[in-house]
Amino acid sequence: MATSPSQQADAQSLPPRAPEEAESVLSSLVYDLSQQVHTAMENMLKMINEIDQNSLGVTEEVKKCKDSALERQKSLEDEKEQFQKAAYTVLEMLNSRE
Repeated sequence: MATSPSQQADAQSLPPRAPEEAESVLSSLVYDLSQQVHTAMENMLKMINEIDQNSLGVTEEVKKCKDSALERQKSLEDEKEQFQKAAYTVLEMLNSRE
């Protein structure tokens, strides 16, 4: 990455850091970064658990709706059969009159 002239001037005006101080600064940066990553991972885990719970709820609702639709389908088929039987009975009665 290129540095601007002002950054180069700032870097030149600062006294050189002792290796221990540079190591301390780097350690601090690495620690801060690891804490941020840890926090982000905890938040993602919470979101994953929430998604799993919601997914389970949605799956249960879909199953209930499917079961309900299958029951309704069977009920409608039974009704259809009863109406057909009644219609055939009426047609037979009308045909037998003639």
